[in-house]
Amino acid sequence: MLAKVTSFALIGLDSTPVSVEVDISRGLPSQTIVGLPDAAVRESSERVRAAIVNSGLVHPRARLTVNLAPADLRKEGPAYDLPIAVAILVATEQVGADLSEAALVGELSLDGDVRSVTGMLPMAVGAREQGLKTLYVPASNAAEAALVEGLEVIPVASLASLVGHFHGYAPIEPFQAPAVDDLSPVVYPVDFRDVKGQEHVKRALEVAAAGSHNVLMSGPPGAGKTLLARAMPSILPAMSFEESLAVTKIYSVAGMLPEDTPLIRHRPFRAPHHTVSYAGLVGGGHFPRPGEISLAHRGVLFLDELPEFGTKLLEMLRQPLEDRKLTIARSSGSLTFPSNFMFIGALNPCPCGYYGDPVKECTCSAAMVTRYQKRISGPLLDRIDIHIEVPRVEYEKLAGDRMGEPSAAIRARVEAAREQQARRFEGSRLLANADMGPAEVRDFCAVDEAGRSLLRAAMQQLQMSARAYHRILKLARTIADLAGSEGIETVHLAEAIQYRPRRQT
Repeated sequence: MLAKVTSFALIGLDSTPVSVEVDISRGLPSQTIVGLPDAAVRESSERVRAAIVNSGLVHPRARLTVNLAPADLRKEGPAYDLPIAVAILVATEQVGADLSEAALVGELSLDGDVRSVTGMLPMAVGAREQGLKTLYVPASNAAEAALVEGLEVIPVASLASLVGHFHGYAPIEPFQAPAVDDLSPVVYPVDFRDVKGQEHVKRALEVAAAGSHNVLMSGPPGAGKTLLARAMPSILPAMSFEESLAVTKIYSVAGMLPEDTPLIRHRPFRAPHHTVSYAGLVGGGHFPRPGEISLAHRGVLFLDELPEFGTKLLEMLRQPLEDRKLTIARSSGSLTFPSNFMFIGALNPCPCGYYGDPVKECTCSAAMVTRYQKRISGPLLDRIDIHIEVPRVEYEKLAGDRMGEPSAAIRARVEAAREQQARRFEGSRLLANADMGPAEVRDFCAVDEAGRSLLRAAMQQLQMSARAYHRILKLARTIADLAGSEGIETVHLAEAIQYRPRRQT
């Protein structure tokens, strides 16, 4: 007796169909799983047997061979429990459903309940791309799978309820996804109006948000660098549905998607500690998983105490900051994860934190200050568009009752600037000014003779590289967009130049 059902395997952020084949033959009772299974897949034998028996069904006392095809693709995780169990029930004629246009995914508990699995969204996308009509998923994953249009999603609570559905005496209604407009509004934990003072820093962050530029803040401890960074998502434009799907797919594969949040609608904010491992920041593992860099896709990656991160970690940031994607190579192949994020770094000017502070004296020697600042290489600093000093806040501003400008007002200006960029880049894959390459800079960042003279003087005095030159033009284009200007004026260039570091490390 032979039965076949379809399931899916994850490969990075994508999925590929897996044919679950079950053959039942005469012989001593046994169950063998072939097709490059990992330990979790091999252990499914006992979970499936117990789930079938405890659901009031019959597990055959015969020789069972389970093949997961294609055989050259490694299979991992417990998501094959449900398709294996259903294939066994089909092979033993306990279920007679036609599953030729359906796929099944789910983990089984010993009592037959169906548990959630990771990576449901890319599996649902894969099912639609394969032309399948129905996807049977754990009930807790149904809202996530239903985000994919054109696919009938059946939420399965238990193996017994699924058998009842197949027999027709207890049909399970397809899951209906709520409309995006019906979802609750996004709430931000930190608002810019809660930040006292630092008006020039807020302006710099507004410019960064408008063009998706990278930022480096430097200042003494307690000046508000972390609070400003945490308020950054509140002024970023609301994510489009396509962006939300891309972010949700990453969190689904990483196993970090909350059960009550099938669709991530807020911009991610990731702030790993400086003790994070290379795999934790970049991603990786035997079966590569997204790291903090990819989890910050379409959001903010904030690295506090930047010089405390290892040199290897900091230098690794250079590729994703430039290419907006990250490639992880293994002997079995390579995977590419998206990493289009806004980078915000924060640092103290010296180990004690008070170098150049007008109030508290610095206790570090000149050699210590130099050594500390040189932990961040010049090539990395060159990839950061905005360098801003964050001084200590005066008592009068801290104790005053005056509130700052709310994030909603700043976000409105940022969204207006982004709309200009969307019209400018219509028909291309670019979303913001920071994504422009040399060709786009040449087309959209033209300056007049006065602007060229200012740039020439800045290049000579600041000893800027070609990359820094292009970044100034992109930054000036963003400042002009915020001002509603069609062209880049000298005042826009002057503001962009002031955000470059005064000395190169």
